[in-house]
Amino acid sequence: MQHISSLDEIQLKDSWLTIGSFDGVHLGHQAIIQKLTEGAHAQGVPAVVLTFHPHPAVVLGKRQNDSYLTTPQERAALLGELGVDVIITQPFNPEIAAMSALDFISWAHDRLGFSQLCVGHDFALGRGRQGNVEFLGQLGRQFSYSMNIAEPVTFKGQVVSSSQIRSALIEGDMTRARVLLGRPFHLSGEVIHGDSRGRTIGIPTANLALPLDRMVPKTGVYACLASVDGTRWAAVTNVGIRPTFENQPATPQVEAHLLDFSQDLYSKQLELEFIDRLRDEQRFPNIPALVEQIQRDIIRGRERLSIFSSTSE
Repeated sequence: MQHISSLDEIQLKDSWLTIGSFDGVHLGHQAIIQKLTEGAHAQGVPAVVLTFHPHPAVVLGKRQNDSYLTTPQERAALLGELGVDVIITQPFNPEIAAMSALDFISWAHDRLGFSQLCVGHDFALGRGRQGNVEFLGQLGRQFSYSMNIAEPVTFKGQVVSSSQIRSALIEGDMTRARVLLGRPFHLSGEVIHGDSRGRTIGIPTANLALPLDRMVPKTGVYACLASVDGTRWAAVTNVGIRPTFENQPATPQVEAHLLDFSQDLYSKQLELEFIDRLRDEQRFPNIPALVEQIQRDIIRGRERLSIFSSTSE
């Protein structure tokens, strides 16, 4: 799998292409990717995903919340696991936003030579979203490509979307997020030094460094699976501002206590899969009360993770 940072950095004679933001790489995205990879590989040509960062809606001011479900690197890795050969993360800016659908398709076809364009039923690109499915089909006759339209994927009567997943995370509904994504919601980052309060009370935590625009679930305590150095561990994770210690509003932090783990994690890459929400974050009157609750969280977390493991086998 190749991950390229600009459309101008590649030149192909033939390919199958899909275009979109693909934030989260959820079930709806996966249906498009399956069509793309199966068709491209059957013809012996590369399966190419052209995606954007920042999200076009953010650049155009249509979305105030710029919290992403995946970083560009995470998105590329997920797409690669699905069989995509080339991922292009094209920087999106006002100049590209101003391009007509004709000009954008001309540019993409010149660089990728695609013979099939795979998109969802409601896809559109170009200035004013002129390039809807019907218009792109007309351009196909000019540029010698065919359209391949993926039907929408629904859950409980609604089309699966990134906005639905964001809503689930805001509500702390990790089960719904997991169903829509087709896998548990995850966060990954480098373990950084915190204030070491967890270690002083006998419950050390790994503090995760995350981009400011990376979405995190609703504040609270979660049962997670933590992966480090290729090994999975059960974990209890706090997302929030630690009200027992902090008197002033603070930026939410993500810190995980890995169960039965005693190694040094600093500077290592840690991935957290969020399985279930255990409780709200709360202020405790003293440290012993906090420690007592965390011990209850650990017991409950083990139970939830055991149930999840048995049902997912």
